[in-house]
Amino acid sequence: MLTLTLFLAAAITSDADIHTAANVPIELTLEAKQTHDDPFRSVTLDLLVTAPDGTQRRVPAFWAGGSIWKARYASAQTGSHTWRSVCDDAANDSGLHGVQGTIKIEPYAGDNPLYKHGPVQVAPGERHLQYADGTPFFWLADTWWMGLCHRLHWPEEFQTLTADRLKKGFTVIQIVAGLYPDMPAFDPRGANESGFPWTENYTSIRPEYFDKADERLRYLVEQGITPCIVGAWGYHLPWLGEQNARAHWRYLIARYSAWPVVWCAAGEANLPYYTVKNFPYDDREQVHGWTRVLEYIRRTDPFRRPLTIHPTAIGQYTARHATDDPTLLDFDLLQTPHGERPAAVITLKALRDSYAAQPTMPVINGEASYEMLLDSIPARWTRAMFWICMTNGAKGHTYGANGIWQCNRRDQPHGPSPHGGNYGKITWDEAMNLPGSSQLAAAKRLFERWNWSQFEPHPEWVAWQAEGDPALPPQATGIPGKLRLIWAPDRHPVTVSGLEQNTSYALTRFDPVTGETTTVGTIQADPHGAWTAQPPAAGEDWVVVLEAAANSTE
Repeated sequence: MLTLTLFLAAAITSDADIHTAANVPIELTLEAKQTHDDPFRSVTLDLLVTAPDGTQRRVPAFWAGGSIWKARYASAQTGSHTWRSVCDDAANDSGLHGVQGTIKIEPYAGDNPLYKHGPVQVAPGERHLQYADGTPFFWLADTWWMGLCHRLHWPEEFQTLTADRLKKGFTVIQIVAGLYPDMPAFDPRGANESGFPWTENYTSIRPEYFDKADERLRYLVEQGITPCIVGAWGYHLPWLGEQNARAHWRYLIARYSAWPVVWCAAGEANLPYYTVKNFPYDDREQVHGWTRVLEYIRRTDPFRRPLTIHPTAIGQYTARHATDDPTLLDFDLLQTPHGERPAAVITLKALRDSYAAQPTMPVINGEASYEMLLDSIPARWTRAMFWICMTNGAKGHTYGANGIWQCNRRDQPHGPSPHGGNYGKITWDEAMNLPGSSQLAAAKRLFERWNWSQFEPHPEWVAWQAEGDPALPPQATGIPGKLRLIWAPDRHPVTVSGLEQNTSYALTRFDPVTGETTTVGTIQADPHGAWTAQPPAAGEDWVVVLEAAANSTE
């Protein structure tokens, strides 16, 4: 028996005339005609889908409970796509094996950027991300690590937080698929409305959990936000075992790879569980295991969604250190330390090292100093992480707020971590309104005034004139001969060097706290190609933009 549903609005006329729009996922449902013992493990079902240009994808299907299996498909190619089900494990079950059909894909006419422009991918040149049609994609993410659990209520609270982030220009939500950080397996805090993602003995996945997860992830996509799905926190691997970790990832790929998502194989892949002897340390055995899982994801995902892994901030801060094979990664997702000025100094070095490393790939700091972590870190340093990263080669950034990542509630705070500490009591809705998220949103809007995807780091362009912290100097990025964007972490004069002769520059001041932009006028370099920028009369960090007059948009 074949039935059909659609992920988002698309016309259905009959089983022989199935329609959807370009890039909009469609879901096909197959029902077994025989009884299968242990259906999750005993049945492997795929669809072989042939596109109009003749290319073929092997699309995994997932067990949806009982006798039902489902498969999801999307494509940018318009025209007729034919499919046939292949189920070698149940070859005699005519409900699962040898079923055929056609999907007709028509042009998309809506305004959701994930369908209008297509899912996110790595751009040619491998320095930034873009939508599939080549439109640059500015990654501004938030970390809702535990956002699929019941402590962030669906739908009202999840939708409220989504609306706030959407209004501020966030484009990505980093969210864990049920196997969470900062708690043991099967901790009640990590359940959703239907329980846990696995049975407690790891004998089977639980489709009921993912049905509820679908509601939230689908809602993000409907709003034009890309979910960055983290398969599990790293320390779950020894509990799951590699076979189950691969089964977990096949299930995620089957449910979500047709959706416009990004993959993160694991969070803190090189960090063991919090209560083990000598914690914390760099667990290379875990890294070896997650590398094999990365290889499996790469082999299995028919849509080849961008793939990365999230490291812990021990010694090295790069995803390259959380795998044995960096060529498996599409982009480098960093985690730099939480903290204030000392963390900023470390972040500066980490960004420069990652930008210079091989193989070349986009760099994004996926976990930087969380606002109000331990109920104490001010927005100044959360904001500084954005400016340090974006002026040193990053093409996007991830914000984080204490209270949101672990879904604190007034009536149900996350409480103690396994090691006994407590990250703080601020609630998710208080954290939603912390100033840092608005400040990063304003900074993103500033970058988007220009061709930000072509910006390159230029530390040689700027230096403290006299006073200033030598460990945390001013930073510069831009396009030579066209535009220079300069961020200074403290209120001291800076010297801008190497300016082109006989060129006037439009000077714009940007307040990184208020988001206000002020057009000042024009400046010219001295005979040595230098100009001194004075700090504002008040404030902390500050930003100026120099735009060659011929390129001025003012």
